[in-house]
Amino acid sequence: MPSDTPHDNALNLKGNWNYPTQMIFGPGRIKNLPQACKALGMSRPLLVTDPGLAALAMVKDALAANATEGLPTGLFSAVKPNPIGQNVDEGVAAYRAGGHDGIIAFGGGSGLDCAKAVALMVGQTRPLWDFEDKGDNWKRVDPAGVAPIVAVPTTAGTGSEVGRASVIVDEATHIKKIIFHPKMLPGTVISDPELTIGLPPHITAATGMDALAHCIEAYCAPGYHPMAEGIAIEGMRLVKDWLPEAVKDGRNLAARAHMLAAASMGATAFQKGLGAIHSLSHPVGALYDTHHGLTNAVFMPYVLAFNRPAIEDKMTRLAAWLGLKNPSFNAVQDWVLALRSELKIPETLGGLGVGGERIDEIAAMAAEDPTAPSNPVPAGVAEMRQMFEAALEGRL
Repeated sequence: MPSDTPHDNALNLKGNWNYPTQMIFGPGRIKNLPQACKALGMSRPLLVTDPGLAALAMVKDALAANATEGLPTGLFSAVKPNPIGQNVDEGVAAYRAGGHDGIIAFGGGSGLDCAKAVALMVGQTRPLWDFEDKGDNWKRVDPAGVAPIVAVPTTAGTGSEVGRASVIVDEATHIKKIIFHPKMLPGTVISDPELTIGLPPHITAATGMDALAHCIEAYCAPGYHPMAEGIAIEGMRLVKDWLPEAVKDGRNLAARAHMLAAASMGATAFQKGLGAIHSLSHPVGALYDTHHGLTNAVFMPYVLAFNRPAIEDKMTRLAAWLGLKNPSFNAVQDWVLALRSELKIPETLGGLGVGGERIDEIAAMAAEDPTAPSNPVPAGVAEMRQMFEAALEGRL
């Protein structure tokens, strides 16, 4: 029975919690884009996306719909798959040259991250890297200079549409840096699963595994945040039930919708923290330009194995919640391995074209990554090297 006397660990039950923004969710909801822009005070928005999407009908239709509603909308699409500082600078220049007053972040993780960084920078005088997510750097931002944002995700993976940060590569150091400010959280999100129907199976699989990585690392991260953990668990259930279906039949609108929700749930949950899956994936992506979700998928089982001493009980509970047979750590690990195999995810880093020639550099970068401190088992350079070697050799 509960006691009236507080337990010693009650003082640890603290947290600073912030949950997402207005979300307009469901098939066909992209029709709400003009109204969403107007509601945030935009009269001349700039749509930021990647070059592949810029050529597709969905972007052209969005621009035309805005124009019909009296919202002339510019287009900026010079965004790399792993966006770099130059992409942000050029987006800011396009925003100012066009006299724009808001941002439509349209696309997958690269387009959304670049767009949010552009929205941050259009009203700042300091350089981008001054706002890296370290200490209280975010307080350097002039919040009045941040442009309003409507986010439209077209992949079900990063969840950047509900995030307050962007991952941008610093070209000078080849390091992925996290740029953060609370006002980078989009004011409105339009999540329309019909926009994800055209994703090919391999991109559906890779982005879906990114959503899983966000959920599983948030769930495992130390600290007290039961709301984040609850969202992470349901996100993982949705991935388990619906990612294989979305990969098998890209026109399965229910599968697409559930995965879009799971992606947003992962990014909501990881306000609790991430871990070494991301710590290792970030430098590999920056140095080898690999797909982020695919890289996370390769590292996932090796990091779980490393973290096993700290997460065994949690994995047993998770296995039960997911309906896995013989709930245990091994049940979760076996499910992850089987899912990777079903989705044709490479088993080792060699499948990504990544070798061991830069292992020392990657281990050092991973240990310094901002996601490293929330790994369940403390991981410095030696531990990051150990996990990298395991992923290189396929050793669990």
